[in-house]
Amino acid sequence: MILNTSKNKRANLTRQRNGIKREGAAGWMFVLPFLLLFTFVFIIPLVYSMYISFFGHQLIGGTVFVGAKNYLELLRDPLLWQGIARVLIFTAIQVPLMLIISICLALAIDSKRLYGTNWCRISIFIPYAVPGVISTLMWGFILGTRYGLFKNFNEISHTDINPFSPSFIMISIGVMISWAAIGYNMLIFYSSLKAISPDLYEAAVIDGASYRQIDRYIKLPEIRGSLAITTIFSIIGSVQLFNEPQILSQMVGGTGITTSWTPNLYIYNLAFGDSSQGYAAAAALIMAIIVIVVTFTIQIRNMRKNVTAD
Repeated sequence: MILNTSKNKRANLTRQRNGIKREGAAGWMFVLPFLLLFTFVFIIPLVYSMYISFFGHQLIGGTVFVGAKNYLELLRDPLLWQGIARVLIFTAIQVPLMLIISICLALAIDSKRLYGTNWCRISIFIPYAVPGVISTLMWGFILGTRYGLFKNFNEISHTDINPFSPSFIMISIGVMISWAAIGYNMLIFYSSLKAISPDLYEAAVIDGASYRQIDRYIKLPEIRGSLAITTIFSIIGSVQLFNEPQILSQMVGGTGITTSWTPNLYIYNLAFGDSSQGYAAAAALIMAIIVIVVTFTIQIRNMRKNVTAD
């Protein structure tokens, strides 16, 4: 009897182990396609970029190993740091304004005091679906002084306003990016607002809270997590500024956009214009580190605020 009981226990343990192994294998089979795609799309290019960043191209001798020389030269490269400073200033102004507009639109649509909210939500989001190249070309024709809206405006008002002059080019690019991204961010904020329990609104109304007080003390605190996510995504997108200045520099003259106007433009021209792939890879890695540090800092601050609020 005792022998049979021990045999049954061992058999049950063996079946449990086999079941766990099968479940584990099934789980890995589901994850395997993503792991393969992630490896080929992200890991391998990253490792290769790190590898070639230690090499340099010379007229005599071709590609040679230079160690950390590329990184040391980048630390003293004024063109790269001027581009980084320009992009950081652009981000510090454009991202907050864009997010404030997105929050206001989300609050307006969620208030249920507007007519045609479904149409407004869709129409505001549609620009996000327009490819960046097409969007830039469209705004180039709208804001151009040789054709389009501003040409007619200057003729009627007898002015000479050029939105693509060096003094206004940053503002024009900010308008282009904001036009495309406001709808996406608005939808994230609106989704967070729809997740708030109606009981909170009912309790606030019973206590005599006004619409402004409901927005300030109920809605705005609830979208704090969404605000952190949209801030991170917006910063990453602004730092990677490339399409707009690249197209406008060829489409419109006198913009002041150079080959090093933004870090991405500078890296692109180094890699494909000067054949300095190693130097460009090192610059790209430095930019990646800067973006990671900034986004990680924002995430840590948001986590600390959530802990304090709780």
